[in-house]
Amino acid sequence: MKKRHLPKSMIPARYTVDVYDVTYYTKWYDGSTIKASGLYFVPRDAKKPMPEMIYHHGTRMNKGRNAKLGGEENICLGIAMDGYAVLMPDYIGLGHGDKFHLYQQAESTGQASVDMLFATRELNDSLKLKTNGMLFLTGYSEGGYATLATQKMIQDKYADKIHVTASSAMSGAYDMCGVQGEVMFKEYSRPHYLPYLLRGYNEVYHFVPDINAVYKHPYDSIITAYFDDKHNIDQIDKVLPHVPKDMLKDTFVNLFVSDPQFGLNVELKANSLCDWKPEAPVQLCYCDSDEQVTPKNAKVAYKTMKANGAQYVTLRRAGINFPHTRCAMISILYTKMYFDTFLHGSKHGGKGTLGQRFTADIVKLVVKKMGKKGKHGEGDHEHHGERRS
Repeated sequence: MKKRHLPKSMIPARYTVDVYDVTYYTKWYDGSTIKASGLYFVPRDAKKPMPEMIYHHGTRMNKGRNAKLGGEENICLGIAMDGYAVLMPDYIGLGHGDKFHLYQQAESTGQASVDMLFATRELNDSLKLKTNGMLFLTGYSEGGYATLATQKMIQDKYADKIHVTASSAMSGAYDMCGVQGEVMFKEYSRPHYLPYLLRGYNEVYHFVPDINAVYKHPYDSIITAYFDDKHNIDQIDKVLPHVPKDMLKDTFVNLFVSDPQFGLNVELKANSLCDWKPEAPVQLCYCDSDEQVTPKNAKVAYKTMKANGAQYVTLRRAGINFPHTRCAMISILYTKMYFDTFLHGSKHGGKGTLGQRFTADIVKLVVKKMGKKGKHGEGDHEHHGERRS
């Protein structure tokens, strides 16, 4: 925190934290049992029962994990220092898990989080750790999508076993069949998202016989070579076209544009997370200048959830001029403030104390200053979720 010039009041360091590397069982999309993994951050010698929080990380492509904590793991560590028991699932196919990751596929993502929660609760019994019955869900970017996927799965399938206190989804691509689908037709800084999504969706839904056959040459060979668990996100983006649709054959693009019953369109709609009615309170964080996940996702989700009768959905703008990477820090701060209000007795969530809001304003100034370093905003080119091995 000192290195990043963040004030101590941002996250009080009240506890030493033990970090557990957890391997557990979950389900592959066909129902077969596979292994998955995640990290569990536990305040040591907690004096009273702890709230639980599941933190869903942003986009990652490589298996394994560094021995040293970093990136979003430090977010989990910081929140655990303030008395939360924090789970960070690796999802399906990442970390030490079996198979490969099914990117932005709601059911597998939600199932991996639910099953990790069951696993850590078994671990709590072994370690004689007590929780207070409150469960919070959050995450950024792909993690924002995963947050709502987990909340919806719990509400639909596990409401008799798990109670969600509140969620705070941050900068997620919830409207997969709508506003996020428009991204492939314009210049985009992260074109790897498209082949990453197509690989997983075709594995589950089989809308074409061979997913590699939908790419133009030379991208058919490039994508096969670079999606090998060895290349990182920046390396992949450098070899893909600036307009994502340009890597696809015209026949595939025309089907996507003209036929609502085309398999990809059907499955994008099925995996969108806007059109439902959350029972637990939801906060949707976004930034106006997010160049990777358009803020329209949060606005469409908010409008549709409210129209469906959801009473406690809050739309929270974290910043006006922050791009995707810098938006994360402010969104996480607003999320922590929102969750803390439930610990202090709020039933439906609030904006935090005056002191917390003052701290948030200071952090915004720090983040804005950080963004001015270098000609193009130092650090903005690196995806927040990528961990180098």
